[in-house]
Amino acid sequence: MIKPLSLKDTDLVEQLWGLQHAAYRLEAKAVGLTETPPLPDTFDSIRTSSDHFIGELSEDGELLGAIAVRDESPGILEITRLMVHPNHLRQGIGGKLLEYVLANHSDKQGFTVTASTLNAPAVALYRKFGFRSIRQIGSAAGVELTLFRLDLSK
Repeated sequence: MIKPLSLKDTDLVEQLWGLQHAAYRLEAKAVGLTETPPLPDTFDSIRTSSDHFIGELSEDGELLGAIAVRDESPGILEITRLMVHPNHLRQGIGGKLLEYVLANHSDKQGFTVTASTLNAPAVALYRKFGFRSIRQIGSAAGVELTLFRLDLSK
């Protein structure tokens, strides 16, 4: 079940923190990093985040995946996180979360997201939904990132 997540729910915030770390470690390995740079998020920084989190939850309340968004500029929504628990990859969760955000923010003129250029599954997902590569950006960890944009104003 996909639904907005309350950051007042301690259990959900703990699950978000754990999910982010598990997904991040897997992505770091997939893009060739031998050492995983530290994630700046803590339990408290997630709990007090201004991002809006939406999650896919199992029937027993396990967080299988999550997406987070925030207003980037008027009419543009930035997808700040899209993560799926490593035990639940290739089940369509990322696509369902992305579809939910696009459908529930139809008032927006566009969406942006940044992903590792070498993260083939993420790049393929964004392209499938019509996102176009805008530019490449270097990261502090030495990984090339791609900024994607979906323009709905046309």
